[in-house]
Amino acid sequence: MGNSLHNKIHLGRPSLLSSGRVRAALVLGAMAVASLAWLAVRALRG
Repeated sequence: MGNSLHNKIHLGRPSLLSSGRVRAALVLGAMAVASLAWLAVRALRG
């Protein structure tokens, strides 16, 4: 399953990036990673 998804992403990259839903998912994923990293740094320092 992972390989087929990977191939789909590589084959359809321009259409995927131009679609708003995928872009929103990428933004939400980036925000989630950033918030988790911030919480981890805060927990390690605090």
